[in-house]
Amino acid sequence: MKIAFVGKGGSGKTTLSALFIRRLAAHGAPVLAVDADINQHLGAALGMAEADAAALPALGAHLPLIKDYLRGGNQRIISAETMIKTTPPGEGSRLLRVVEDNPVYDACARAVPLEGGTVRLLATGPFTEADLGVACYHSKVGAVELCLNHLVDGRDEFMVVDMTAGSDSFASGMFTRFDMTFLVAEPTRKGVAVYRQYKEYASDFDVALKVVGNKVQSRDDLSFLRDEVGDDLLVTVGHSDWVRAMEKGRPRPLAELEDTNKLALGVLHETADGAYARRDWDRYTRQMVHFHLRNAESWGNAKTGADLAAQVDPGFVLREHPAAQPA
Repeated sequence: MKIAFVGKGGSGKTTLSALFIRRLAAHGAPVLAVDADINQHLGAALGMAEADAAALPALGAHLPLIKDYLRGGNQRIISAETMIKTTPPGEGSRLLRVVEDNPVYDACARAVPLEGGTVRLLATGPFTEADLGVACYHSKVGAVELCLNHLVDGRDEFMVVDMTAGSDSFASGMFTRFDMTFLVAEPTRKGVAVYRQYKEYASDFDVALKVVGNKVQSRDDLSFLRDEVGDDLLVTVGHSDWVRAMEKGRPRPLAELEDTNKLALGVLHETADGAYARRDWDRYTRQMVHFHLRNAESWGNAKTGADLAAQVDPGFVLREHPAAQPA
């Protein structure tokens, strides 16, 4: 399953992403975790030393390798250089799986041991001083979108993405790539403003969206969120001494997490499980193609000098058990 955590900066989405990943690992689920935020904190939230987290390979820096691998023997793609972030797979493409070894994971992923198992962690890479004034962050998360487009995942395995803050993900079709999107919202006007914006954009594309109220300290906080987001409010999370200890670099066993917060994580897990039953691979592929054609016409054709609409394989549908891939 593909799960996204979104929200405004400072809402706690990275913390909740990390807690959710820890819960999945504790239950033995294979997890591919992705830090797609401009501020790279997921590694540290999963317990990595700051130096190790800062040294994570950047997906964006390995984009040529990623494109070349995913292109495989797809004859509709004339070269890896003509692939853009929205390029969909077709006959001959190499696909990614959560549990496998491949050159992309070898170059970009790092193993993070957690209670119950080890997860793979990928990171887009931070926005560096060299990028200032000459690049946008969407060029970095493009590698994540390309991987999402080529990922074949099953019900009991997870790709969990800590997304860039706010509504920046709407600059591409990446927001439609998930079975469930958890929007982390504080009980403030700014907290729910991102929800309203996300809800408006997502409604046209049948995006499954649920709100996780964070930093909820009182009945008034809970009442405020219920009034503002209605039935989209799934669960709330309050103060956590466990999280505070983790943020101080003093991690404790997950079993010591407060009971109310453990129950909240259980609700997230159950909701994600339920979302998979609604997955429609045909719609997923159609949306992929829709955004690719839009990007091709808007800027992709001019940038690559190729007709990127020709990359679309009209007979191809991404599915859980595709035919054998090229060697």
